[in-house]
Amino acid sequence: MDLVRGFSGLDAARKGGAFALGNFDGVHRGHQALIAQMKAFAAEHRMSANVIVFEPHPRDFFRPDGPPFHLMSQARRAKTLAALGIDRLHVLPFNDEMKARDPGAFAREVLHDGLRADAVFTGADFHFGTNRAGDTATLKQLGESYGFSAHAAELLAGGSDIISSSRIREALSDGRVDEAETLLGRPWVIDGVIEEGDRRGRTIGFPTANIPLARYQRPKFGVYAVTLQLGGSGEWLKGVANVGIRPTVAGQEERLEVHLFDFARDIYGEPAAVAFHAFLRPEQRFHGLDALKDQIAKDAEAASGILAASVTGPSA
Repeated sequence: MDLVRGFSGLDAARKGGAFALGNFDGVHRGHQALIAQMKAFAAEHRMSANVIVFEPHPRDFFRPDGPPFHLMSQARRAKTLAALGIDRLHVLPFNDEMKARDPGAFAREVLHDGLRADAVFTGADFHFGTNRAGDTATLKQLGESYGFSAHAAELLAGGSDIISSSRIREALSDGRVDEAETLLGRPWVIDGVIEEGDRRGRTIGFPTANIPLARYQRPKFGVYAVTLQLGGSGEWLKGVANVGIRPTVAGQEERLEVHLFDFARDIYGEPAAVAFHAFLRPEQRFHGLDALKDQIAKDAEAASGILAASVTGPSA
């Protein structure tokens, strides 16, 4: 997959084709259905199949100090899209200039002049341009003026409701990681670099790998059965994780701490991916480290039982 940043001054080889347009946070099953429709159109018309995303996410741009909400890192999004067979990923800057474009200017300057789009696919609830003034009907009309076809894909239902990034965030905030996995089509993953903590876990026999939560959506604070991959190695190691502030030791900072089973190696500074498979219990305060140690042993046993059923991390 060719990663293209920006939309102006592109070589001819990096223009044209069919485009799926959106933020694609999570690349969930709804996104996958939209991309599949775009790819089918591209194959039928013998053109490239491409995706357009914005960085930063518009929500980060408008509310930089707002609550964390991301479902995946930019790198994992690119990797996941590549695995879906995308030819080019166009990353467009979302800045004051982009924000100021009305729907007509976006269609003309970005989609037509910049990318030379032949076809543009969006979800049925898509809005664009200043103050989100444009919708799918607007895009269709503008496409007729600027020589591209616009296609609004019906939103994919999962269970009793539409699959959406917002619905996945809600599931995670409630600790329903199994539901999030169903909606995503793969386990939910947090990527980060392992940091050195206070090493308290070592003193009670449960050393942990600490991964910053950064701008990720906060799952319900508590204990989870997880798998962890080091540096994209392919192998997913089994473990138990705590997400929260560690009230037993008067913690303040929100953390993701993973204890790996049957593992003893210094991995500080290594990139890691943590996949969430099951919620075990809410975070709670214990009366002393001995009580905490006993509970962690029980949590590890419960997680080990869940993960014994050939649970693995995502393929992308």
